[in-house]
Amino acid sequence: MTAFSPVSALVGGGLIGLASVLMLAVFGRIAGISGIAVRLLPPYTDRETSGRAAFILGLIAAPLLIWLLTGTRPAAVVEAGPMRLLVAGALVGFGAVYGSGCTSGHGVCGLSRLSKRSFVAVGMFMTTAILTVFVTRHWMGV
Repeated sequence: MTAFSPVSALVGGGLIGLASVLMLAVFGRIAGISGIAVRLLPPYTDRETSGRAAFILGLIAAPLLIWLLTGTRPAAVVEAGPMRLLVAGALVGFGAVYGSGCTSGHGVCGLSRLSKRSFVAVGMFMTTAILTVFVTRHWMGV
């Protein structure tokens, strides 16, 4: 369990919201990470590839920037083995494709636009997450 900090949550949430609004206002695109990432792979090629790459690189560079600015590395604890991570990644990837978007696209952008499809998708994400935590914590003893 990570420690909750209202200040960092507010700042982080505000930055995510600002980035989503700017991406929609400037580029007319939804800031859905899975859609951005998948369009970096073949067969997609268009003039927006560099912008997509910059977006993904920004996600990767953010913790490094925090480390440089504060001198403290952001805590990241993964309590799962490689096989569990591979299975989880495959399931999340399948879910993002099957659900026509990921938590960022539906949860941040879709809900703010009052999309009915996003309300259903986020409901499914949350239900699945709650069930997964319950099963892994209570039935699998993790």
